[in-house]
Amino acid sequence: MTKVPLLLTGATGYIGGTVLTRFLQRPDASSFDIRLLVRSDEKAKAIQDLKLPVTVVIGSHTNAELMEQLASQVDVVIATADCDSLEAAQSTLKGLKKRHEMTGKKPIFIHTSGTGVYADLVNGKHADSEIFDDTNPKQIESLPPNAPHRPVDLIIVAGDAEGYVNSYIILPSTVWGTPTGPLFDAKISNAHSIQIPYAARAALARGQGGMLTEGKNVWPIVEINELGDLYSLVYDAIQNKHPMAGHGREGFYNAGYEEYSMKQLATSISEVLVQVKRGTNPEPSSFTPEELEKYFGRFGPFFGSNSRCLSVRSKEIGWSPKKGLREMLASVQYEIEALIAKGL
Repeated sequence: MTKVPLLLTGATGYIGGTVLTRFLQRPDASSFDIRLLVRSDEKAKAIQDLKLPVTVVIGSHTNAELMEQLASQVDVVIATADCDSLEAAQSTLKGLKKRHEMTGKKPIFIHTSGTGVYADLVNGKHADSEIFDDTNPKQIESLPPNAPHRPVDLIIVAGDAEGYVNSYIILPSTVWGTPTGPLFDAKISNAHSIQIPYAARAALARGQGGMLTEGKNVWPIVEINELGDLYSLVYDAIQNKHPMAGHGREGFYNAGYEEYSMKQLATSISEVLVQVKRGTNPEPSSFTPEELEKYFGRFGPFFGSNSRCLSVRSKEIGWSPKKGLREMLASVQYEIEALIAKGL
């Protein structure tokens, strides 16, 4: 049987390494010809030493010529490297268009965006922002074209509308948890998320969990291994022609489960700091403007934003997350201990 050529970018990352794990664990894993684009020579060799059923290509997703060439050689691209790289998305689409012209079939482009596209900058004052439903394309199309991640999402959907590719955009929310799989066991892929360690680093520096003003703003969460499940389920839904496996403007898949407030996260961080003797107050405090600039720079306002969504389409195709707020807050201790072990 001819294998399905599949290109995965970002395999040494938190999400990409998890997606690779899921596809290697699939019952039909042997039906794929998996190709990984890896920037680091050292990590590429380390992956090759694992003797996994994958082909490693050394290079960057920002190398337009290489990205176009690799995309033109596969039927499936799963992009997890950089949700904001217009150049990488454009090169991928060019390559997939060539693939379509060569084979007459529409290749599959599964792109990783994020629920940051829904961010409403409320400065931590409230949780009352619009809730975005992934089965409502008109609502998603109401987003401003300069919203976070939106410029890349738009060119991918436009490629789908041109008829040479079927696009599926997965939108992770606040990702948390400990990923599993061979690249994590070998310490090749990054085993930590972005948002929670970011907040924890600032807290370790100031000795207390922090928030913008009252910390009433909310975001959804998704556990990393359950997020990996969604990528595999989207692929299954495509192959099985599931009625909810929309693509293009109807191909957005929110990955959000329960919500947390920034105050809840900051409180958990403060409590852990007291336990590990790096703080004295189990309650959080508001960041000063100077602290916000110092610890987060231009991303500071996003720590006071709401991102609200419903994962209707994702659940309709079989996604069933189980790990929620209680488990996420409990994971804060692991993240802080990991940062302390690194010398922070």
